[in-house]
Amino acid sequence: MPSCLGLYIENNIIKYAKVTKDHDNLKIDSFGMKFYDNLSNTIDQIVAETYSYKTPISVNLSNEMYNYFYVFGLLNKNDISKAIDTEFESICYDKGINKKALEERYLLTNDLGNKEKVKVIHVSTNKTEIEKKVQQFQGKKLSSICPLPICISNIRKGGQKENFAIVNIEEKTTVTTVIDNKINKVDIIEEGSKQILENISLKENSYSKAYKICKDTTIYTKEGQELQEEINEYLEDIMPTLYSIVTKVNNLIRNNEVEIEKVYITGDMSVINNIDLYFSEYLQGIKCEILKPFFISSIVKGISIKEYVEVNSAISLALQGLGVGVSGINFKKVDFMDRLSEIMQMEVGGSKKLSEKKEKKTLNLHFDLNEKLDAIEKNMLRVAGGLLSVIIIYIIFSGVLTQQMKNKEKEVDNLITDTQSQISLATSDNEKINAKTSKYKELIDNLNKINEALTEKYQRKEAIPNLLNEIMYIIPKNVQITAIENTSGKHIKITAQAEKYEQLGYFKAQLKNEQILRDIVSDQGVKENDVVKVIIEGELPWKRY
Repeated sequence: MPSCLGLYIENNIIKYAKVTKDHDNLKIDSFGMKFYDNLSNTIDQIVAETYSYKTPISVNLSNEMYNYFYVFGLLNKNDISKAIDTEFESICYDKGINKKALEERYLLTNDLGNKEKVKVIHVSTNKTEIEKKVQQFQGKKLSSICPLPICISNIRKGGQKENFAIVNIEEKTTVTTVIDNKINKVDIIEEGSKQILENISLKENSYSKAYKICKDTTIYTKEGQELQEEINEYLEDIMPTLYSIVTKVNNLIRNNEVEIEKVYITGDMSVINNIDLYFSEYLQGIKCEILKPFFISSIVKGISIKEYVEVNSAISLALQGLGVGVSGINFKKVDFMDRLSEIMQMEVGGSKKLSEKKEKKTLNLHFDLNEKLDAIEKNMLRVAGGLLSVIIIYIIFSGVLTQQMKNKEKEVDNLITDTQSQISLATSDNEKINAKTSKYKELIDNLNKINEALTEKYQRKEAIPNLLNEIMYIIPKNVQITAIENTSGKHIKITAQAEKYEQLGYFKAQLKNEQILRDIVSDQGVKENDVVKVIIEGELPWKRY
């Protein structure tokens, strides 16, 4: 039965799941999560614990980019490939990126606006990122390197007609939109679990403890806030990021060309209790639920489904390695040595079959050439000939490759010499230009200083009234401001009070999200006579006024 070990690697965390496939049945043999300081040692530990020394390993791609273009669907496969290559080359030129330094894959989906065209979801990453992954798994059976936002849809059972989005809140947040059972687009939101876990770990000095705090945290909707009895001091580290994420997800879904019926939530922050209700409150009219592996029942041998959900990313990568999901997105190249290994394994398998026959019949290896060969001897000669052919091909291939490398080295040397010459000429021209422009730069600097002084004087005059006006529109109903001070320059100190910490936390988040103040900090707050008082400090963004 084929198996695959899925590993999702992010900052300080590795999620892993070993999945076995028996015909159409899938089973998770082992799974878990580890917090690491030394990545290489932790990978070795996981391979040993799951006994995956010879098991194919599937890992996530890192720092990938997504681009979209449209091509005519009536083109043949080669013409579509050429059109995609031309489009991507144009994008690289516009962005000043070296296309040759990138490895790329793509998948095709329906163009919802024009049936004659197909939409191309193009994925690319720097070749050094792939090489880094390969080096991390040196000596292990790394079989696939795939983009997680595409693989994550493997968790949901296919065939169900439903337009949905998967919000995966990992280190960064990705939103995978699926229309008619086909991935339509992938959006990346910079905010994710990294900010939340790092903020809490600064207080607790432990990344693992920060994650456990998130698992023990329950968030309440506006209708259920009165049920909250205990004050969670970490909500101020969690809620602003979640609010930013759900706001951006809402904008993406509302602006989608096709109506989204359901939103599935997964990733690090899916462990927060009631996060699905929190999303439902903001995505009004859209059902939100936690994404669960389609082949896992509610309870398996006393293991809660929530424990499997924590490693959804690793499970989806393992499924990808077993051939489930979209094909053609593996960034791990099958090189010549990989193919040679497969051929050798096939030959060894043939030899084993011959050895079984040998037990039934004793062979005289020093046979007479004048005698006719029997079937076993013919098979042995075929195997020997096959091995000899492979060795000869390998030797020829190595010789050709060595010669090509020498030719490329010569070309590189010539290019380096020419480039150095051009750099020398450019340096000379640059020195001349710098000499002529130094006086102009000095005059411009003086004018800028005068202009900045006048601008700051005007802005400071109008800043405080404008600040009060903006606060009036965003301050929650139950929050009172008792004092506002402009202590120095652009620095503002606000003293506010409310009955609950959450109300003050929401006010602080609004000040940040609406960019009314920047570099916002606040104290822990003091509760006196059922009233919580807090001091919020930040800098005025002069440019807004």
